[in-house]
Amino acid sequence: MNILYLDCGMGAAGDMLMGALLGLHPDPQGFLSQLNGLGIPHTRAAVEQVERCGIAGLHVRVSVGGQEEAQDAAPAHDHPHPHGHGDAPGPAGEHAHGPDVHSHTHAHRSLGDIEALIRGLPLPPAVQADALAVYGRIARAEAQVHGRPVDLVHFHEVGALDAVMDILGVCLLLHQLKPDRILSSPLRTGYGQVRCAHGVLPVPAPATALLLEGIPVFAGDIPGEMCTPTGAALLGHFVKEFCPLPPMVLERSGYGAGTKELPAANLVRALWGRSQEGGRDEIRALSCNLDDMSGETLAFARDALLDAGALDVFFTPIYMKKGRPGYMLTCLCTPAQEAAMAALLLRHTSTLGVRVQPAGRYVLARQEETVQTSLGLLQRKRAWGYGVEKHKFEYEDLARLARAQGLPLEELRARLEKEQG
Repeated sequence: MNILYLDCGMGAAGDMLMGALLGLHPDPQGFLSQLNGLGIPHTRAAVEQVERCGIAGLHVRVSVGGQEEAQDAAPAHDHPHPHGHGDAPGPAGEHAHGPDVHSHTHAHRSLGDIEALIRGLPLPPAVQADALAVYGRIARAEAQVHGRPVDLVHFHEVGALDAVMDILGVCLLLHQLKPDRILSSPLRTGYGQVRCAHGVLPVPAPATALLLEGIPVFAGDIPGEMCTPTGAALLGHFVKEFCPLPPMVLERSGYGAGTKELPAANLVRALWGRSQEGGRDEIRALSCNLDDMSGETLAFARDALLDAGALDVFFTPIYMKKGRPGYMLTCLCTPAQEAAMAALLLRHTSTLGVRVQPAGRYVLARQEETVQTSLGLLQRKRAWGYGVEKHKFEYEDLARLARAQGLPLEELRARLEKEQG
């Protein structure tokens, strides 16, 4: 099982997270070319190697029309714009541990504008869904802070596009790296006050505090804003558990640098490794009985749960009251996902209630690998632990080859498995 552990002992911002993940990527410059080629209007990301307290890290700089934003994504002209310490302003990229006073721009975008932009980019569906979810978190926090509907929240143009670049960069990197588990340390917030364009705000800033709800945090001993809204939203969306570094075999590490020189190394560290053996973990089994939904609607509900990160979703045929045929829908998820999955079940099915059962499971350690075959490079899953080892080729690769070769799928699978021994 591949584990990504984010060390956020110096806080987090979007550009710092992107820099740390770029340090794990086999081709950082190639990735940046791909990111810049998405077509985000007038927006460009560049990376440079810098030192923070003598440690080398990658510093990501995002410019919009040649301008680097220094203001948090928030409603325009009616409140202070808290600043972060590493990425560009607010939802747009709050320069991690950077300057405290932000300039204004007079062009603005609504959440609907941002969502339309993201949907129009050539992205894998999973990356698009993650980016929309992360930006939606930020918009809802801003709306709550300012007491207005989320569709009336507007973001400064430069800041909004900066944040889109940071968010898409992190989402796309995680999609390509494919960690099986994403974990994080507790998060440093900093303390004191931050001076912004319209006044002084407490640290963490109000929107950031909302985004950090449910996440273990600490102030630390360095004054100032150490966690930005973008960083908080990304961690809240992707991280499944905040904990000390778990037992793992470390394979590589990446460092994402903030803007400022601080008394401690202003870096987010990404540690990549694998568990040596399988293990036992705790999960939740959510279930409900359904007898009044079509097959298409049931499939839509299943897909919504899987897209949101459910471990598994399946149906069991059952007979209900008065002999009516129906299905029991079961969703397996982590304890941290329980409430979100229950809400999706209530939203996408006709049930009026959801049963929850705690359960444990034994799992094998897993990783994805690329193997050379007589038919070219193919993706294969490898699992091991408890004295066993298993391999399985990816279905999509097999299906593509079977069509190209004019062979039955099982015949091709047997041929490749024999070839690989």
